[in-house]
Amino acid sequence: MRVLFDTNVLVSGIMFGGIPRALMRTAIRGDIDLVTSPHLLRELEELLERKFGFSEASAAAIRSEMETLADVVIPEHVPRVCRDPDDDHVLAAALEGEATHIVTGDGDLLVLSVHEGIQIIDPSGFAAHLSS
Repeated sequence: MRVLFDTNVLVSGIMFGGIPRALMRTAIRGDIDLVTSPHLLRELEELLERKFGFSEASAAAIRSEMETLADVVIPEHVPRVCRDPDDDHVLAAALEGEATHIVTGDGDLLVLSVHEGIQIIDPSGFAAHLSS
């Protein structure tokens, strides 16, 4: 199963634990294959620095770990689907990486439910899906 964790899920897992952290552990164990893109990794790194006070070196180290853990794809095309253009980058990376699921807490993505056959689901729903 190929899965894209949106930046908000990664930040939640890093900063707060709970279900997002448990899902990250699932990926670290190799039970799911993660997909991401340079755009999403840059967004993660910038958010950790700007909003959570990580040093440049610490944020870069987390980005590097994600690059090792995930299949980093470069979308050829970013569709114009969502209200927020950053969400379009999530869809593009998931499509390019042939993800089966996008795991997100973003309401603008969740309202889509499915995009081009990719299930869009919140962390709790995805955890339940993995358990079934």
